[in-house]
Amino acid sequence: MYEWLYGVILAICLLAVLYFVSLLVRDLPAGDPAFVIVGVLELLLVVQLVLGGVALARTDADVAGVLFVSYLVGVAVAPVIGAFWSLAERSRAGTLVLVLSVVTVAALEVRLDAIWGAAGA
Repeated sequence: MYEWLYGVILAICLLAVLYFVSLLVRDLPAGDPAFVIVGVLELLLVVQLVLGGVALARTDADVAGVLFVSYLVGVAVAPVIGAFWSLAERSRAGTLVLVLSVVTVAALEVRLDAIWGAAGA
């Protein structure tokens, strides 16, 4: 699909996890900088959702369309759910939820790339 976007999203996931783990180690709740990171990640995921839909419409490869779109939507929803949950739980557990949501995004990204690549697109 778009390898540069895939790389940027994974890099931001890595940086976010490192930052969130540093908050966990210092026993601090997620603050505004954490939610800015999640917001930037979400913006990139929405861009990926749009570009992925366009790429799917334009490709002649045999991509599993429903599966691909469901992963695109799922990966875009994961950080939003994590952010709301973290805002509701203002403790270390809330920060851990952010870690898990970003790790989920990274795992779904790898799977998205596998789905796209399996079709030879």
